[in-house]
Amino acid sequence: MTQARTDWVAGDMTGMRIPAHGGALLAGGESFLTSAFQAGGLLERDNRVAKITEFQEFAGGSTGRKALLSVSYERAAGAPPTQLFVKFSRDFDDTIRDQARRQMESEVHLASLSRLPAFPIAVPACLFADYQHDSGTGILITQRIFFGTDGIERHYEKCRDYEMPSMLEHYQALMRALGKLAGTHKAGRLPPDVSARFSFDPDRLAVSERAPYTAQQLQNRVSRLAEFASRYPQLLPPDVASQSFIARLRDQVVAFPEHEAGIKRLLHRRPELIALCHWNANVDNAWFWRNGGGQIECGLMDWGHVSQMNIAMALWGALSAAEIELWDRHLDGLLGLFDREFQACGGPALDLEALQLHLNLYIALMGLAWLLDVPASLQRQIPDLESVADRFDPRLVEHESARTRLQMMSTFLHLWQTRDFPGALRRYLRG
Repeated sequence: MTQARTDWVAGDMTGMRIPAHGGALLAGGESFLTSAFQAGGLLERDNRVAKITEFQEFAGGSTGRKALLSVSYERAAGAPPTQLFVKFSRDFDDTIRDQARRQMESEVHLASLSRLPAFPIAVPACLFADYQHDSGTGILITQRIFFGTDGIERHYEKCRDYEMPSMLEHYQALMRALGKLAGTHKAGRLPPDVSARFSFDPDRLAVSERAPYTAQQLQNRVSRLAEFASRYPQLLPPDVASQSFIARLRDQVVAFPEHEAGIKRLLHRRPELIALCHWNANVDNAWFWRNGGGQIECGLMDWGHVSQMNIAMALWGALSAAEIELWDRHLDGLLGLFDREFQACGGPALDLEALQLHLNLYIALMGLAWLLDVPASLQRQIPDLESVADRFDPRLVEHESARTRLQMMSTFLHLWQTRDFPGALRRYLRG
């Protein structure tokens, strides 16, 4: 279903008329971009955008339309970058994608915040950002990150970490970045209006929230998982494909539905474990480089839904697509690194035992809500699944949705077995 098309709206932040889609931006041309970049503070008043030299629109990601934009300036000296990235909140040709347009509002606020000298981590330099709350229409124009050039590593796709050199070092860079942002926020080193602009709103954080499954519905899904594991054992880690584990899982899931609301209250009531965080700081939303000392550092992009949140939510967002090996061998070290960066930036010392409990309970709820549906989804997405050799088969690897959902489900099930989620539930119930 095509959405009612809007060309221009008045932005809430600047008051300027902003384009809702690529055609409107091109119609506004150099005149609009000049005014926008001057309003954003990066283009001098005596300079202007001389020409749009490239505009290539595409529909990547899960929300809105995107475009590659290149410009020239009347005076190059002191001008902003010429090769840019444009993100619209709207996609008028896709109802489902357009429904996610609200995710950009906080991203626009973050783009403004990132211009401040006290902002602690690297993000793409923002030339212009504005958003209209009433319609959910927004635009974000930033510098373009060129992967694989000038010391920046190539882009890493989600759930393909086995292709990444020095995997642990990259996740250490992610933990440092998350810790710096959260710690700077908790130390009060960001502007006073940050708490209002990025309020803690658990209902807004529940992206695409669905009604909880009943105990019987969960058991039905575990039964379908057992069938999937029996038919396609080559796609799952051996411990996850074990029928004895799946039988135990079927018995254990019934304890969670009645306590879901209480677990969510627990996750929301410890203010020291709630901070400004990136919602999905996975490797595909980052760029990496080595500093002068040889240490890997990273910047973060795609800040949709940025807000104050339980730190456990941000940690799962960053680690959910990682290899199981990373969870098994390095989780404690990564959490410790996050805590050290958090404190170094002024945050309080974290109760790591409480953080681990929150992380276990959050993963349990997320997995039960979303990842037990993966077997049915995979069988719809990949024809002749029986002939797929393993999770490294090109037919699976090249299908992003199937690849990521299978890996995240496998990780969730492995963590259920090794991190004892039923035990975490018992600890929660004991208070």
